Amino acid sequence: MSNAALERWLLSPPGRYVLDWECARIDATVADVFGYNALQLGMPQIDLLAQNRIPFRQRAGLPTSDGRIDVNCDLRQLPIAANSIDLVVLPHVLEFYEEPHQILREVERVLIPEGQVVITGFNPLSLWGARRYLPPRSAEFPWQGQYLTLRRVKDWLQLLGFEVDKGSFGCYAPPCKTAPWLQRWQFIEHAGRHGWPFAGGVYLVRAIKRVHSMRLVLPAWRNGKARAKALSPLAQKESPHGQ
Repeated sequence: MSNAALERWLLSPPGRYVLDWECARIDATVADVFGYNALQLGMPQIDLLAQNRIPFRQRAGLPTSDGRIDVNCDLRQLPIAANSIDLVVLPHVLEFYEEPHQILREVERVLIPEGQVVITGFNPLSLWGARRYLPPRSAEFPWQGQYLTLRRVKDWLQLLGFEVDKGSFGCYAPPCKTAPWLQRWQFIEHAGRHGWPFAGGVYLVRAIKRVHSMRLVLPAWRNGKARAKALSPLAQKESPHGQ
């Protein structure tokens, strides 16, 4: 993802429209997540951890000219210790970076047990998803992305051992270029949420890393006689009077 292209889009009317919905949803989702370390991967222009109370919050990704990245890295190989992060936020990472499944594996690795990940993405089953195929087709953000359905993202998370919530959709208006046209389509928001909630232009999903504990099964030494019986061959072998 080009940071310059992302920056331009975030300043555009459709960019602000999407960002307003996502910021509100992410703020509400992360506000009650506690711990010691939180990480935002992608979209360093926006502080999506601002409403979270975790004391140590960082943004990771490719370096930017303005220094808004705290950890310069490839998201497929995070330079972070395993089981050390309480919360990870992934805004529009999976559809715009190579090897999205590997990125999710890294997220699972660095999260502590019961740690949470919050993901946003563009919905291919929406007016925004259809816009990618209409002329003029553009290589600019966000139309060049490989959009993933919410169902597919959930499947990936579940394969990695996450417990996934149902997710939520928003931004039902078509991707108009101007603010007046977006405003004219505001009536569709209520209708979309109640009539076809799965067709929102973007979605948010939260998942919790579950780790199933192992139970060590030990021999049942019921009494001294059973213990002596189990040890008798070894004792006979070591004793000079074993015969």
